[in-house]
Amino acid sequence: MKAPLRALIEQGIAHLRTTGTLPADADTPDFVVERPKDRGHGDFASNAAMVLAKVARSNPRALAQQLVEALPASDDIAKVEIAGPGFINFHLSPAAYQREVGKVIAAGHHYGRNGSGQGVCAGVEYVSANPTGPLHVGHGRAAAIGDCIARVLDANGWAVTREFYYNDAGVQIENLAKSVQARAQGLAPDDAGWPADGYRGDYIADVASAYLNGETVEFEGHSETGAKDAGDFDAIRRFAVAYLRREQNLDLAAFGVNFDVYFLESSLYADAKVEETVRELVAHGHTYEEGGALWLRSTDFGDDKDRVMRKSDGTYTYFVPDVAYHLSKWQRGYVRAITELGADHHGSLMRVKAGLQALDAGIPAGYPEYVLHQMVTVMRGGEEVKLSKRAGSYFTLRDLIEEAGRDATRWFLIARKPDSQLTFDIDLARQQSNDNPVFYVQYAHARVCSLLRQAGEKGFAYDQANGLARLGLLDDDASQALMVELSRYPEVVETAAEVLEPHLVSVYLRELANAFHTWYHATPVLVDNTDTRDARLALAVATRQVLANGLDLLGVSAPESM
Repeated sequence: MKAPLRALIEQGIAHLRTTGTLPADADTPDFVVERPKDRGHGDFASNAAMVLAKVARSNPRALAQQLVEALPASDDIAKVEIAGPGFINFHLSPAAYQREVGKVIAAGHHYGRNGSGQGVCAGVEYVSANPTGPLHVGHGRAAAIGDCIARVLDANGWAVTREFYYNDAGVQIENLAKSVQARAQGLAPDDAGWPADGYRGDYIADVASAYLNGETVEFEGHSETGAKDAGDFDAIRRFAVAYLRREQNLDLAAFGVNFDVYFLESSLYADAKVEETVRELVAHGHTYEEGGALWLRSTDFGDDKDRVMRKSDGTYTYFVPDVAYHLSKWQRGYVRAITELGADHHGSLMRVKAGLQALDAGIPAGYPEYVLHQMVTVMRGGEEVKLSKRAGSYFTLRDLIEEAGRDATRWFLIARKPDSQLTFDIDLARQQSNDNPVFYVQYAHARVCSLLRQAGEKGFAYDQANGLARLGLLDDDASQALMVELSRYPEVVETAAEVLEPHLVSVYLRELANAFHTWYHATPVLVDNTDTRDARLALAVATRQVLANGLDLLGVSAPESM
C-alpha cells in the first residue's frame, strides 16, 4: 500500500516544481513512506517535506503544508496531518483496506510477490557441510535460513540459484577414510590402532558395512560401488564420501531443502582453479614472499593484517580455495552472491573479500554477502540434549526432525534473527497449544478451512463477489485490525529480502494469526444475514491466502484441518 502513497507524494512534488516552490531542475531526494509504530499517528508517515526543505530553502513544516495542499485527491486517504518537525501523516480510508482484501483474493498465491529483483541472478549458498558425517542441528539452522532466504529472494523477483559447496578435499576427508577403513578391518573406536583423529559415531560402521557388502550408492547423477577390499584406501575414501553425500542429501530432502548446484572443492584443484587464482593475485601485485611463504596484502583491502596464502611446505591455507570458489560464482554469472555460514567462520570473511578485490576482476566490494548464524541449543524436559548415538558426539538434524516434526523444526530454526542464539525446545515444538507458534499459525489457516466446510454443511452458499462488495459492512475494530494486518504482508516480504532476514516472515505470521484469532472470537462468521456472512467469509479467505503464502516462504505446510 506504500506505492500509491509514494506516487501521490511524487505528484505533489512535481506540482511544487511548477509553482516555483521547488527549483524546476531539483532532483527528488530519497524520502520514506512507512508505518508509524503508533497507529494514532496515522496509517503511514512520510519525511518528504523534511528532506526537501534544504532544496526549497524553506521551513520543513511550512513546506509540508504546501506539499499537503499540492497532493492530488484520493479516495484512499481519509485525512492528512502534519506532525513534529514536518512529518506528513496519512490516515487511510476503510475503503483502501477493503480493496486490499480484494487484491489478496485476486492475486492468490502471487499476493506479496514483486519484481524488484528484475530477474537478476542471485546465488545462495548454504549448509555446505563437510561430507564426513550426519548433519547436525547447526546445519539444520543453516538449511532453514538459506532456503528461506532463497524463497524470499525468489518472491522479490530475483533469479535464484541454490548452491551447496562440498568441502571434499583436505585432512577431514582423510580422517573419514581412515575411520571407515579401521571399521572395515574390524577395529572399534576404543581399540588400539584406531586413528587418532578418527570419527567415532555408529554411522562409520554403517559405511564400512555397506562398502564391504559391495553396495552401490547413487547420488546427484553419480554412483559409487563398494570395492569390498579393506586395504584399498582410495576406494574406501571415494565410497565413504559418496555414501555420506547421499545421506546428507536425503536428510535435506526430508527437510524440504533442495539445491540446483553441488560444487566440489576438489574440482577447484582438479581444474587448476586454485593455482590460476594465485597466479592472478601475484600478477596484479598484491602478494609478496616472506619466510618461505606467499602472502596476500589483504591489509590493502581492509583486513587487519596480511594473510599467508601458500605455506612454506607448498600447501595452501584454507581461504585460498574459498577465493577461487567465489571467483567462480562471479564468472558463472552470480551478480549477487549470498553465503550463509555459522558464526565460527567470521574470521575468514574479510580475507576472502580481500582476495576477490585483489584480483581486479570487476567484482563489487561487498561481494559476497554473508549471513552468519549463531549456535542452536536443543532442550528436552528442561535439559540440554547434546549427544546422538548415531553421530557419536552431537544431536543430528534427523534426530530433531523425528522428534519435533518437519514443520516445527523448520519454523523454530528460522524464527529468530540469524545472528541471535537459538534455544530449540522440543517439548514446546510438539505442543498443540497457542504457546507453540507454528501450531498457532497453522491452526488459523485450518480454522478458515473449517469455516468454509461448516458453511457448506449448514447449506450456506458463499458468494465471493458479494462478500468483496459488502466488506464495507465490516466496520468493527477487530475486522479493521485484521485488514490492516493483511495489508502489511507485501512490505514484510520486500523487507525480508532487502535485509536477508526471513525470520521477519515468521514474526509477521504470528501477528497475523493473532489478529485473525482475535477477530474470530469477537465476530460470529456464519450468521444468517447473507451479506454480512459473505463479507466475513471473504475476509477469512483472504487471511487464509496470506497465511498460506507466508508459510510457503518458510517451507512450512498450511494444513486444512488439525
